[in-house]
Amino acid sequence: MTRRHLHPQHGPPGRERLELLTPEEMGRADAAAIAAGVPGIALMEAAGRAVARAAMRRFQPCPTLVLAGPGNNGGDGYVAARLLERQGWPVALAPLAPPRPGSDAALAAARWRGPLRPFAPEEAARASLVVDAVFGAGLARAVDGPVAETLRAVRAPLLAVDVPSGLDGATGQVRGFAPRAALTVTFFRHKPGHLLLPGRLLCGETLLADIGLPDSVLAGVGARAWRNVPGLWRLPAPEAEAHKYRRGHLTILGGAAMTGAARLAAGAAHRAGAGLVTILAPDAAAAAAYRSGDPGTIVSEEGLDALLADTRRQVWLLGPGLPPEPATRTTLRRLVEAGRRVVADAGALIACAGDPAALAGCAVLTPHAGEFARVFGGIGEEGRLAAARRAAAATGAVLLLKGPDTVIAAPDGRAAINDNAPPSLATGGTGDVLAGIIAALLAQGLDAFGAACAGAWLQGEAARRGAEGLIAADLITLLPNALAAARGR
Repeated sequence: MTRRHLHPQHGPPGRERLELLTPEEMGRADAAAIAAGVPGIALMEAAGRAVARAAMRRFQPCPTLVLAGPGNNGGDGYVAARLLERQGWPVALAPLAPPRPGSDAALAAARWRGPLRPFAPEEAARASLVVDAVFGAGLARAVDGPVAETLRAVRAPLLAVDVPSGLDGATGQVRGFAPRAALTVTFFRHKPGHLLLPGRLLCGETLLADIGLPDSVLAGVGARAWRNVPGLWRLPAPEAEAHKYRRGHLTILGGAAMTGAARLAAGAAHRAGAGLVTILAPDAAAAAAYRSGDPGTIVSEEGLDALLADTRRQVWLLGPGLPPEPATRTTLRRLVEAGRRVVADAGALIACAGDPAALAGCAVLTPHAGEFARVFGGIGEEGRLAAARRAAAATGAVLLLKGPDTVIAAPDGRAAINDNAPPSLATGGTGDVLAGIIAALLAQGLDAFGAACAGAWLQGEAARRGAEGLIAADLITLLPNALAAARGR
């Protein structure tokens, strides 16, 4: 079967801008645009104009305080203040410190002729709208002291320029303190911190503005992260001459006790397009339980050696309902050494706790944060994106770190962040469904990164279409609609 590989470059033409740029990468994009002849002050004027327009569209004219830092973020704030005042808004500006002489921010500040206020909590508390233009996404230190006190004093809606001050644009984590914005305006491309938690919650509604940077600067930036949406990947389409074996035969190793987990995975794999799905049962009693489920699922008691002898069984799923014991780990290694493509989840991951090398050679690993910590160590200040990349590089597998801000990382450093998962997915069995979807897409020929990305989005879209009281089994019946949405139908 031909394997479909995913190598995103700058996002598909005519579609959403999918690249996620770190603050450092965004700085290089700015520098490349300026080197190509776009004046820095022109970019700043465009950014400030985007902020002013967003304020006018979202809010009514009201006493507005712009908190301006000394850097480019503050420069954007000076421009926004000037343009709002020009439209008749009652605007005052509170500078934290003067911009560096000769900088674009200093030029923007010199164009402000309106009232100045102290950068102080009492000023922030009395405003009806606050524009946070203090620090941008690349802040390298914690926000504390008078700055944190002033931001904490805000009682009105807050409009953040680029990110709420104190939010790390690369990790989505808070450095010291960061306020919660009602609206955030960012520029050219989103940053990982706009999608990762808690950043996504602190940003509120996030608007992406075009400020005149040409897309050509991306070639020199080398973006390695994307927002996970259709267009980043393409679902396999059954060919006219396809048959069930051509669509892939997925084998799931079933456990003796938690039989529902493998059944959920099998049901999801069927709906996601696998041609055949087999559950390998450990004994007759478990086989009877599995046979009471979906009649389309094959249940086998033949044993691992017999099924491995069938070369059509190229994709295997291990973990849902399996005990985290040495036998599970041994089976995993046998499959990898036999050249099979393995999706490892749940019990298969915990069976390798503290020994990431035992997972080397798997196609996809799907831990939640607790399982990740047991296998790879905790996620600290590096954040979820860097942690997922670290684990992917260590194992050679695509790592899908589950959560409301699921991160998918490939061993070569490519990564995607999925942000469409509703809170209703926080219930038992949804991880089994996700593993089944991913394994089915692998069986149909999608490469590991593409299968993991598509699986995460499809599960989120299916859940979004569900009613209140959603349970894992509901996702299986909702998958056809999610598949249709991914295909643009």
